[in-house]
Amino acid sequence: MTGGWPQAAHAAEAGLFGDTLSCEAILPAAFQPGGGHGRLPQAEALLRGLAQVEDLRTEDSAEEKRGELPLLAQRMDAKLDLMLVMIGRLVRQSAQALPARPLRWSARGLRLLLDPGTPAPAIDTPGVLRLQPSDWLPDDLELPALVTASAGDASGLWLWLRFPALPAGLEEAMDRHLFRMHRRQVADARRR
Repeated sequence: MTGGWPQAAHAAEAGLFGDTLSCEAILPAAFQPGGGHGRLPQAEALLRGLAQVEDLRTEDSAEEKRGELPLLAQRMDAKLDLMLVMIGRLVRQSAQALPARPLRWSARGLRLLLDPGTPAPAIDTPGVLRLQPSDWLPDDLELPALVTASAGDASGLWLWLRFPALPAGLEEAMDRHLFRMHRRQVADARRR
């Protein structure tokens, strides 16, 4: 629902997502109002590591490359995949697991849907956005964010969160991650 949003929400939407790459997804995420600077070096390292793994195992050629590996290496690769999925499930079952939420994400910020009845933080409230960027890797980014708008509807409370100026390396890693997400979404849509 975008038509019923207040003017501030439309302005925040344009500011965060206009003329830049963004992705809509359902990912584990939460916003914690209050102070906090996030963990920027950890966020950059996580996104760069994720990029290395995903670049080595592109979806289009993963099965072809597996076929070229010796049988023992294929078994080890399959076991590692299974272990990562199992670890991810265990982490999500823990009390600290983030709830999966609809969101729209760009290198400038994020629009996040919170549960109905969640009180709206005031505009310009600083806080920390926790976001799990990959469903198979049970680790999350912690990024500083500022509330730029909020709007409620029947589905819950929408928050528009703007990132402050991020280090160039982190912004580049985030852009690269979003590009890969977008490419996967386009490929999934073509398959359907």
